[in-house]
Amino acid sequence: MAVPTGRKSAFDLHDQPDVEKYLDCIHCGMCLPTCPTYLVLGNEMDNPRGRIYLIRAASEGQIGITSNFVKHMYSCLLCRACETACPSSVQFGSLMEAARGQIERHYERPLSERVLRRFVFSLFPYPERLQRALALLRLYQQTGLQALLRGTGLLKTLSRSLAMMDALMPPRGAMPAARSLPEVTPPEGTRRARVGLLSGCVQRVMFGPVNEATVRVLAKNGCEVVVPREQGCCGSLQAHEGELEPAKAFARRTIEVFERAGVDYVIVNAAGCGSVMKEYHDLLREDAAWRDRAAAFSRKVRDVFQFVAGLDGDARLGEVRLTVTYHDACHLVHGQKVRSEPRTLLKQIPGLKLVDLKESEFCCGSAGIYNLVEPDLSLRYLERKLDRIAETGAEMVVSGNPGCNLQIAMGLEKRNLPIRTGHPVELLDLAYRAAGRSRGPLLS
Repeated sequence: MAVPTGRKSAFDLHDQPDVEKYLDCIHCGMCLPTCPTYLVLGNEMDNPRGRIYLIRAASEGQIGITSNFVKHMYSCLLCRACETACPSSVQFGSLMEAARGQIERHYERPLSERVLRRFVFSLFPYPERLQRALALLRLYQQTGLQALLRGTGLLKTLSRSLAMMDALMPPRGAMPAARSLPEVTPPEGTRRARVGLLSGCVQRVMFGPVNEATVRVLAKNGCEVVVPREQGCCGSLQAHEGELEPAKAFARRTIEVFERAGVDYVIVNAAGCGSVMKEYHDLLREDAAWRDRAAAFSRKVRDVFQFVAGLDGDARLGEVRLTVTYHDACHLVHGQKVRSEPRTLLKQIPGLKLVDLKESEFCCGSAGIYNLVEPDLSLRYLERKLDRIAETGAEMVVSGNPGCNLQIAMGLEKRNLPIRTGHPVELLDLAYRAAGRSRGPLLS
């Protein structure tokens, strides 16, 4: 409920930003040096403190949901770096998602924005549709049409968002066709847990080898791995973008599916998905029939590295001769507070040299669909990230989120930097498999 001011709130009573959460902000400014949009734009309204001020003003009826208000709410990457820096533990991500939910109910977007959002939300959360779309995109690459449009610059003229979608596409042959995972994979050795794996949407279709590696790593550590065939999108994309009712529907379905699977834990290898799933209790807080189930489900959710690091397994690791650097995906390091576990496990791999990445927590600019709706700003964040990666001398940069890997790979290709991208679980899987061979492998 909004603080009484005698004015009518710009927000309705449904899923409105929590007063207690925005009153926790003491306006100290400690978040400012961590906020990518503030560091790039230098605008007070484009930092967490300024956005909280705007949310409170709208909640108290001092301002309306205007185009200016919308601009500042959506210029935010929702990276949540401010939450890590905040001495008052302000739940900024929850405030932003609630404010965006109000915008989507009460603000009429320009036609071009409505079309783009409808396209994104009708495609990306549905793996079957995405798979069919990728088949058409491969044809687009093979026929030479992609090269023609890139050479003429026509796509940028038509739409910066379309040009960004095209740029994010992996090169021909770089993305193996997705394969179905077994519904149940038995553990190696004594069973230590029965776990479910979220196969995801973009992860399932565009990064199938990451899911395959995740299953092998979990099985190697004594887990019976269940990959329910009826699972779908977790709703993270919609939740971040203020499409709260579709997000809730996906959340309820995800909870039901994994409840039926009877698993001890739900393992996630995509940072944005895991962050939202760990907060289903907040997403469904107004739903009396679901909030307790959501809370019980959220307690079971683990990032794959968070989970494996906690097992203290004794599986043997083989040699992987590679120089690697690690990029902190925002929703893993700030949303889930998983920071040390990936590094600890990577450092255990014989032959692997892990080099520090300066500003490893600075957002790469992917941020869900941010790079599609704010392509120019997104590239400014990416350039800073690429500068830091280039300094490391690494052969490979790994990150625990598919969006980050697509974004960074695009930037590396444009700069002609001979650095590969990947998920850290792929390296752990490679090390386990290398242990079964007589000589340590090089990553091919």
